[in-house]
Amino acid sequence: MTRTIGYHNTLVLAAALFAALLTLSQGASAAAAQDVAAAVRAKLDKSQYKDVQVSVDANGIATLTGTVGLYEYKADADKAVHKVKGVTAVRNDIEVAGPSVPDSKLQQSLAEKLTYDRVGYGNVFDAISVQVQNGVVTLGGHAHDYPNRDSALGLVATTPGVKDVIDEISVDPVSPMDDRIRVEVVRAVYSFASLNRYAIDPAMPIRISVQNGNVELYGMVDSEADKEAAFLRANGVPGVFSVKNYLEVANQPGEKQK
Repeated sequence: MTRTIGYHNTLVLAAALFAALLTLSQGASAAAAQDVAAAVRAKLDKSQYKDVQVSVDANGIATLTGTVGLYEYKADADKAVHKVKGVTAVRNDIEVAGPSVPDSKLQQSLAEKLTYDRVGYGNVFDAISVQVQNGVVTLGGHAHDYPNRDSALGLVATTPGVKDVIDEISVDPVSPMDDRIRVEVVRAVYSFASLNRYAIDPAMPIRISVQNGNVELYGMVDSEADKEAAFLRANGVPGVFSVKNYLEVANQPGEKQK
């Protein structure tokens, strides 16, 4: 009987000790979370984040809520908070509360901006598409390199009316062979008498994307004859495995062509 009582008392003491340790641990975790939250708020101590609220749980997950004026600020807040010591993950629920712009108008504006983005930095080798739905912008297509892709993303992020950005841009692989093909396709296409006028505009309507020797043509031309000429000129470059002709003819619906 005495042994039973002693064993019972030992269990009670162990349970009490475990509860005390658990409470102490929870208190320490809560204090640590408060410290991390304070560090996050200090990181976001800028005017553009005045309407942003921060909370951090015991696991180091930071939750951001509230509003900002541009999508750029939402994206920058996410990057900044990820760098705070003690933050293990970020739940970014910030809403972009800037001006509302009709999707069609926003898409047209972004398409025009992207057309002239990175002029002089190989933009003729970019073929970036843009779609807008309820203020959410999806960028797709191809970029020649990461700087060109990042420039397009930055341009969209700083445009009023953009609520969110989905990046589906494919960056063309690095390849000396592809670099040679790009240059030779540009020369072949733009040196042709009926096509050289497309080089006058810095936007360069005929854009050339190359992936592992496979060429894709994008942009707008004036006639079916120009579309076919561009295809034939590109297809005649040594080392080209295939040519897909996605050029559109003005005032006609675009169609895919191999």
